[in-house]
Amino acid sequence: MISLENIYQAAGVLKGVSRVTDLIEVTKLGTHDALYLKCENLQKTGSFKLRGAYYKISQLSADEAAAGIIACSAGNHAQGVALAAAKRGIDCTIVMPDGAPISKVEATRSLGAEVVLVPSSYDDAFSYARELQAQTGATFIHPFNDYAVMEGQATIGLEILNQLEGVDAIVAPIGGGGLISGVAYAIKKLNPAIKIYGVQASGAASMAESVHEHKICSTSSVTTFADGIAVRTPGDLTFPLVEQYVDEVVTVSEDEIATAILGLMEKEKLVAEGAGAASVAAVMFGKVPTAGKKTVCIVSGGNIDVNILSRVITRGLVTSGRNATLQIALEDKPGQLVGVSTIISQCGGNVVNVHYSGSDPSMAINSCFLTIGLETRDFDQIREIETALRDAGFHLVEKSTPNCNP
Repeated sequence: MISLENIYQAAGVLKGVSRVTDLIEVTKLGTHDALYLKCENLQKTGSFKLRGAYYKISQLSADEAAAGIIACSAGNHAQGVALAAAKRGIDCTIVMPDGAPISKVEATRSLGAEVVLVPSSYDDAFSYARELQAQTGATFIHPFNDYAVMEGQATIGLEILNQLEGVDAIVAPIGGGGLISGVAYAIKKLNPAIKIYGVQASGAASMAESVHEHKICSTSSVTTFADGIAVRTPGDLTFPLVEQYVDEVVTVSEDEIATAILGLMEKEKLVAEGAGAASVAAVMFGKVPTAGKKTVCIVSGGNIDVNILSRVITRGLVTSGRNATLQIALEDKPGQLVGVSTIISQCGGNVVNVHYSGSDPSMAINSCFLTIGLETRDFDQIREIETALRDAGFHLVEKSTPNCNP
């Protein structure tokens, strides 16, 4: 079983291997309470996963180490295991789904691991990794459902207590539950008054459903760009710990996660992946009670795929009212565009693109659709622009800005 003694031992083992990551206070993310970030996105390999992987591998016997290790991961756990194996001089094979980001595959290879790509999903890669483990006798390093792995992750909790006096609440992302199980166990044993909140993506909410149903539940599929927490089934070891030590598990949407990533980049100069930003999204959008509390969000990782980063930023801009698209039905005559752009300028908006269409068969021959992309300050400014355009006699036929004010 997990124990405080082992967690303190893990902290000793990890000295000089993992970083004691910064705990920073933030004031610009739209909250008015004391909010702090535990920056595991600045950990070696860009994720907290190194902690659990290294401590688990450090506990292998000489025979187990000689037989080598196998792991399955789409990214963060792979890099943590590969680095830990390299430091311990142990042969390492990582099985990854072939859809894993190229950057994460190459980063794992660069750490000395043999990478085996398996077609289809993570579940198929996991099954193949288990087959390889049975054939070779190597030790399988599970990403979350292992007490030693949890104890390694729990060292984050010890660091938070050492770094910040008077912590009231800790918010952590949940995939399979390894991170929050370890942290919640350590925190509740040392200070049971501290609240622990878990956060899942709404499209991968297996732990939230399991806690609600008081039994382990699996989702038929996962739909989220936060690949670090895209887990279909919680661990049978992690679930009881979450039930016992976590006060509440909430969910956040893709748009809310994207908004948190944008806020962290723009206002705090921190790069977070989807899983890492989920805890911040929960606070920004009021999913957990933080009023009057010193709250710490664990930013679990920063390994976001650069190929989707621009789309995530755009989604975050739209969700936070910083980007809008208006469609206007116009009579096709000179001066119309000047009139529209003048109103937008007077309201302080900035036109970034314009598209003209006069070919819609449902329109009158002398009419057109004008689609305008805008940079805006917030939702209030968008509504100000829309009102001014309507007052001037323009007909807005489409609104694409969601009402997602944090």
